[in-house]
Amino acid sequence: MENYEDRKTRSANLRLLFEALVVGLVSGVVVGSFRWLIGETLTYWKKLYQLASQNPQYFALIAGLLLASILIAGFLVKQQPHAGGSGIPEVELQLQGKLRLSWWPILWRKFIGGVLSIGSGLFLGREGPSIQLGSTVGQGVAQGFKASKTDARVLLATGAASGLSAAFGAPMGGAMFIVEEVFHNFSPRVWLNALAGAIMANFVVSNVFGQTPVLAISYNHSFPILQYWHLLLLGIFLGLVGRFYQWGLFSFNKFYEKIPLPRWLHGLIPAAILIPIMYFYPDYVGGGNTLILGLDQIHVTKILVMIFLLRIAFSIVSYDSGLPGGIFLPILTMGALLGAIYGHFMADLGLLDQKLVVNLVIFSMAGLFAAIVRSPFTAIMLIAEMVGSLLHRMPLAVVSVMAYITNELAGGEPIYESLAGRMQTKEDNDYVGEADQLTFSVFEGSQMAGKKIKEIAWPDRTLVKVIHRGQKDIIPDGNTQLVVGDLVVLELDENQRGVIYDEVARLQNEK
Repeated sequence: MENYEDRKTRSANLRLLFEALVVGLVSGVVVGSFRWLIGETLTYWKKLYQLASQNPQYFALIAGLLLASILIAGFLVKQQPHAGGSGIPEVELQLQGKLRLSWWPILWRKFIGGVLSIGSGLFLGREGPSIQLGSTVGQGVAQGFKASKTDARVLLATGAASGLSAAFGAPMGGAMFIVEEVFHNFSPRVWLNALAGAIMANFVVSNVFGQTPVLAISYNHSFPILQYWHLLLLGIFLGLVGRFYQWGLFSFNKFYEKIPLPRWLHGLIPAAILIPIMYFYPDYVGGGNTLILGLDQIHVTKILVMIFLLRIAFSIVSYDSGLPGGIFLPILTMGALLGAIYGHFMADLGLLDQKLVVNLVIFSMAGLFAAIVRSPFTAIMLIAEMVGSLLHRMPLAVVSVMAYITNELAGGEPIYESLAGRMQTKEDNDYVGEADQLTFSVFEGSQMAGKKIKEIAWPDRTLVKVIHRGQKDIIPDGNTQLVVGDLVVLELDENQRGVIYDEVARLQNEK
């Protein structure tokens, strides 16, 4: 017989699942509109530049309009700085309790600013802003349903997963990214609701954009097992390039800091560079999905190298300007180019069949993503969904893991964690907030595993409230021993959540 507490828990879980589906539905509408408007805006700008190429007298006017649109995007970021960039570091900090943001001021500024900056043709992606847009929807729904703080965080994570799902048509990849990279917690409660929201968001956008994968690259040949040495070399190559990109992304910020212009005007620099690029090379602008799908038409290695150098340099210039826009799609574009470069180079040497180059294009997208973002599971799942095939999962895994290891050995760090770490956030060190909860997993190798509750130096004013172990919930005492796989729920002061998050991570890794 199901007792009252079990019925109460089941009811609460079903309510949260319903709220997650609402988040997915609204996120699908918001991000689907965002995605559509970016595509229409970019098409509009390309037509205007085509008009300018035929009628040079219009060129100055069109260039002025472009600069004006970037100024508007920059001004929106000036009003709300956290509406700039990709938005993923903000989502991470919010989930860790280190940052508090009002959802509505971020949502509308990110939406308009993102359409203006990404749709202009700058080398920025829609996925980061889509994740933040989804997270703001999650916040809004949580507020509307008066959700508890714990449920509100789950809905924020659900919105982020739904945003990525709607941006790329990848529900599994969206849910995996939030669990692996953003939430850092494989809690079934988070995973289930994030996946439910992501599926709902994908259902919404599929009715608008159709069910064709975003990067429907056709290939007809499996990669031979005896050629896997190419995958190892390619993974090493991608890991090193990924490390260079990480370094460039952080280093170029110093250049912007030396420019005697207010931060919100920095977007004029990539906008000015974009004007000649858009005029002479309109097919190479934007996030890059069109370029990826057209790589089968480019067979000259030198041309591919030149396009790659343009993409990596201008991607850094575009992102570091602080305008709303992400690096997901630019990373995938660079990865595709590197795969094509490696493939054609080896084919020219007679070491690779030309028909297998397209396979390397697909594998390299996952490899460079895994190296830079440091989320190999997400890389594999995301590319499989975006391409629309699971047949190449083994080569994807080999390249992704090799690129990840190489980047690790080269001293690379997860890009979004690094960006979040550089973001200045204000911590309130007074214990004046309401009671809150923090759930963490005792992982394999954790220094907490095998210890009793009383043997661990818990942060001040925290209480180990419950331990989820398999299907059982344990109310602990000082002699309760933690084991690998335990989900531990701490009760704490809401204003100290960020501090305690870092302290728990230190306790788990402390030798």
